[in-house]
Amino acid sequence: QVQLVESGGGLVQAGGSLRLSCVTSGRTVSNYNIAWLRQAPGKEREFVAAIPWSGRNTYYADSVKGRFTISRDNAKNTIYLQMNSLKPEDTAVYYCAAKMYGLVNIVSGYNGWGQGTQVTVSS
Repeated sequence: QVQLVESGGGLVQAGGSLRLSCVTSGRTVSNYNIAWLRQAPGKEREFVAAIPWSGRNTYYADSVKGRFTISRDNAKNTIYLQMNSLKPEDTAVYYCAAKMYGLVNIVSGYNGWGQGTQVTVSS
């Protein structure tokens, strides 16, 4: 079982930056892809970015490519999401979650959801 705890959200003006952190625990975390997903009010939860615990590939939703960067620090058991050039439409609760099999950009199949961290971008 993988446990995940997010932090780092807040209120920022459009064009600003935030860095989210996701601390992982669990003996089998190395077998998983870890993703950031988000849910805006009244909308479905959507994929944002993913990275394998072991490996170099990264994956992004088209809406955040070139603005967001996902990275990991294995020594700290932490996944980061650096968010630059934030837009009001990035406002959402951001979650990290883990998936062992299946397409990383599909929300179904993720587990170990954290409690989420609120990101609010003002115009």
